[in-house]
Order: sequence, then C-alpha cells, then structure tokens
Amino acid sequence: MSVRVAVLTISDAGARGEREDRSGFAIASWAREQGYEVVAHRVVPDETDQIATQLIRLAADGDVTIILTTGGTGLGPRDVTPEATRAVIEREAPGLAEALRSAGLRQTPRAALTRGVAGTRGNTLIVNLPGSPSGVHDGLALLAPLVEHIAALLRGETEH
Repeated sequence: MSVRVAVLTISDAGARGEREDRSGFAIASWAREQGYEVVAHRVVPDETDQIATQLIRLAADGDVTIILTTGGTGLGPRDVTPEATRAVIEREAPGLAEALRSAGLRQTPRAALTRGVAGTRGNTLIVNLPGSPSGVHDGLALLAPLVEHIAALLRGETEH
C-alpha cells in the first residue's frame, strides 16, 4: 500500500477564493515529489464544524494515510484548527506536534505561537501545519523521514 495524502487548507480568504492556497499546494507538491498519492485537496473556512466534518470524511474510509492541514493554528480569534482536530482524533501524538514546533523555532521565534496538534483517527494520522509556506516547508522537512514508518505503524506493522 502506498502512502495516500489528503490536504486540508483552513483559510477564510482561501475558501472565498480571495487568496491563493500556496501552503496547500506546497504540501501537495511535496507529497507528489515523495512519490505519495494526493487523494484530496480541499479548502474550508476557519469554522470548527466544517474543519471537523472534513477531517472525519477524509479519515472515514481508512484509505488516507495522512491528512496534512495548513492554517488556523495561531492565536487569532478565528484560528480553530487545533480545537477541531482534537474533537475528531482518537489518540493524540504530542511528540510529533512538539517536534514540529521545535523545528519551526530553529527558523523563527514565531513558531512558538503555533498551537498545532497531531493524532490519529482510525488508521489515519492528522497533522496540523502552520498556514505560512515557510512553516509548511519546515514541518514537511521534519515529517519526510517519518512518513513511511508512520504508515507502516498505522497498518499494524509494529515489528522493529
């Protein structure tokens, strides 16, 4: 089974068609460069219920290995991606979220402001990445050597 990636961009302006989805396209491009299949790429506004609904739908059939979100992880009043993600994940992966923040901090002190989380729903990993293309780049650099191992673990291949 190959790695199947879904991209969910959270952006009010993006959902209205007022802003180009540079971060989402960066994720999709990275996934294809890694040889992964991009099975969905959606944009939703910063609305908890819409984010949660999309995460549930994308993870529902068990055919998506990893859902990478971008946007809505900061301190702004409309930044609700972590809350929506927590509402749908079954098991949190705090070490992954901490590592993503740490990787970002090597580039900018603003990475300390991100509240992104990571966890699983069924056999799908959900990871919140920042909304900026540079934050996405930093996060993907950290995830790149882990994705294949994560995919194997989610398939139940736990032998080390």
